[in-house]
Amino acid sequence: MSVRKLSGMLFLVNGMQFLLGAGMLIGLQSNAIEYSELVLDLAMGLVLLASLLSITGLFSVTRYQKQNFQESMDNLENLNTKLREQRHDYLNQIQIVYGLLELGEYEEARDYLRPVFKDIMKVNRALRTAQPAVNALLQAKMDEAEQQGIDFYLEVGTQLKDLTVEPWELCKILANLIDNAVTAVAPLDGERKITLQMEENSGNYLFVVRNNGPEIPKQQQKLIFGKGYTTKKEEGHGMGLAIVSSILKEAGGTIQLESSPEETIFSFTLPVSSSSKNDKLREKMYK
Repeated sequence: MSVRKLSGMLFLVNGMQFLLGAGMLIGLQSNAIEYSELVLDLAMGLVLLASLLSITGLFSVTRYQKQNFQESMDNLENLNTKLREQRHDYLNQIQIVYGLLELGEYEEARDYLRPVFKDIMKVNRALRTAQPAVNALLQAKMDEAEQQGIDFYLEVGTQLKDLTVEPWELCKILANLIDNAVTAVAPLDGERKITLQMEENSGNYLFVVRNNGPEIPKQQQKLIFGKGYTTKKEEGHGMGLAIVSSILKEAGGTIQLESSPEETIFSFTLPVSSSSKNDKLREKMYK
């Protein structure tokens, strides 16, 4: 059961409990009714049910936060390990390049540096947001794509400083969409490409995940965000998209799907926090 449903049930039970208590209080003051054991048992039952729902809700929230926190910590640990390994490797690479330059082998030094520079740029692109958990996730997904021979292009146009969702919730959205994109392009024989764009405009963050995998049929596009939806043929596209849709709905965001034989695009928005909007408005007013 989701936290939202538990909250709704808890609100309903507490409302019933309040009405019953108010009725009993009014009846007691006016001496209009005599309380039977059934009424008292009902009141006690509502109190116990409300307590049970409160405990269940707190347990669910705590478990959910712990799970997502652990995922973020694992991603950060992997990123930290990756950076340590690359630092050691780059020191060795610099020594080799320095030796080539000392010998006057400038062409060989340039050829040697080309793949090293490409690897450095991948790390730099993944470390451009203000959210360490998002940075770690992106680095992990880029590494996974590279291992499968998939070209992963990252275009970062915002630092994501003013999110209205927890960073691990954004990570869950991105992880699902990127994993689906990887599943879509993995069987291709030719070029396999995924692009993630992150921008900020008009008070919203915009995220666009593109892949050049097969087209998703029109009839499936209407069902793809439904809970439990999946097919064997399009298995990757169905996994986790209901979770993505639910998180975005609760956060006041939107998600859209466009699919053609050339590419499939998932684009979603998240609102920028209201405090950030007010700060930017004040800056414009006093300029």
